[in-house]
Amino acid sequence: MWHKDRLCAFDLETTGVDVEADRVVTAAVIGLGGGGQTEPYEWLADPGIEIPAGAVAVHGITTEHARAKGEPAHDVVDQIAESLAVRVGDGAALVGHNVPYDLTLLDRECRRYELRTLHDRLGETPLHVLDTRVLDTHVLPYRKRPSETQGARQLITLAHVYALPWDEDEAHGCSYDALMSARVVYRIGTLAHMPREDWPEPIRTARRPRFGALEGLDVAELHALQVTWAAEQAAGLEKHFRKTDPAAVVDRSWPFRPWVGEAS
Repeated sequence: MWHKDRLCAFDLETTGVDVEADRVVTAAVIGLGGGGQTEPYEWLADPGIEIPAGAVAVHGITTEHARAKGEPAHDVVDQIAESLAVRVGDGAALVGHNVPYDLTLLDRECRRYELRTLHDRLGETPLHVLDTRVLDTHVLPYRKRPSETQGARQLITLAHVYALPWDEDEAHGCSYDALMSARVVYRIGTLAHMPREDWPEPIRTARRPRFGALEGLDVAELHALQVTWAAEQAAGLEKHFRKTDPAAVVDRSWPFRPWVGEAS
């Protein structure tokens, strides 16, 4: 059962949301599951640019703190990519929430500092990814947002849906979010391999759940399905956005955006 194999939980906190231009501030890589010990790694970087107030409001790391306590960005980016390569090379599936953001930004950071990318480091070793956003959207496609301020696919929403405790004081720290993503993946995998009559009542009564699509797969098969599901989900979101913006485009690539130009 894929959710009981070795996992590598991954999350970044950054200077913003532009994967082509923004920088790593903190990062977590956590090896866990599969009968092995938990191996947590966390970094604080000096990103070399100002950390905007909006980003500080999310993760709490100021420019002054990053400059005083952080390691050089070049070194941190190199260590993150190598830590991921080692764990994926040992057979772990990479786990995260909205993975294309983190993997794409890491790829651009590697290029910015003329470091080997994660894909370069892996060589012929396949990268298998479990993305909580893609998986949750597929298995519970009709869930509405809980409120005007909280989205249907935010990590906090997934924690509540899958009956996981949520600590708002710890949330948006990279280690907390990475670990929560791994826990969500485990719950989704457990439900996929559980008789429907044993599901918790909120899951059992959800509109047309599709956990069965995940049963009995290996991580390679599930990765391949997520490529298709992510593209379908992006197309659906684009269609929704075009109701108000006819020019709206939602990127369909997964688990990261291909490289097309110079790093800024």
